[in-house]
Amino acid sequence: MLTRITASAKPAEVEKKWVLIDADGLVVGRVAALIASRLRGKHKPTYTPHVDGGDHVIVVNAARVRFTGRKASQKFYHRHTGYPGGLKSVRADKVLEGRFPERVLAKAIERMIPKGPLGRRQLRHLRIYPGPDHPHAAQNPEVLDVASLNPKNRVRA
Repeated sequence: MLTRITASAKPAEVEKKWVLIDADGLVVGRVAALIASRLRGKHKPTYTPHVDGGDHVIVVNAARVRFTGRKASQKFYHRHTGYPGGLKSVRADKVLEGRFPERVLAKAIERMIPKGPLGRRQLRHLRIYPGPDHPHAAQNPEVLDVASLNPKNRVRA
C-alpha cells in the first residue's frame, strides 16, 4: 500500500518576497482577493494554513481603485460610536474622495483575511499608499501586473 505524506512548511523555511501592485483603475474586490491570497501564501505550492507563508505586498495608487456598477453610490461603510443611536454610515464614494481613500482597499483586504493572531500577523505585511510613491525601493519589489491577469480586473472607462 502506498502512503503519501504531505510536507508541512515550517516558519523558518518560508521565503518571503516583496510584491508591488499598482491599483490604478482596478476593481476593489478583485484586487483585494488577489492581495489577500498573496498575504496568506495561497499562491505557493508550500501553502500551510497555520504558518505565515505569504509575501510582503506594497499597493500604490490605492486612491484610484474603482467599483463596478452603482456600488460607489450605493455601498455604505458602517461604524458605531458605542453610544445609543451612534450608528454612523458613509457612502463608498465619499470615503474615496475623503482624507484616507486607501481605507476602502484596506478594509476589503482585512475582511478577507482570517481573524486571529495569524491573520493579524499576515496583515502587518501589507503596505498601502494612496499615491504612486512608496519608501520600499530598497527591497526590490517584484511588479505584479494585476490588470493583465484578467480583463475583468480593470474597469473600462
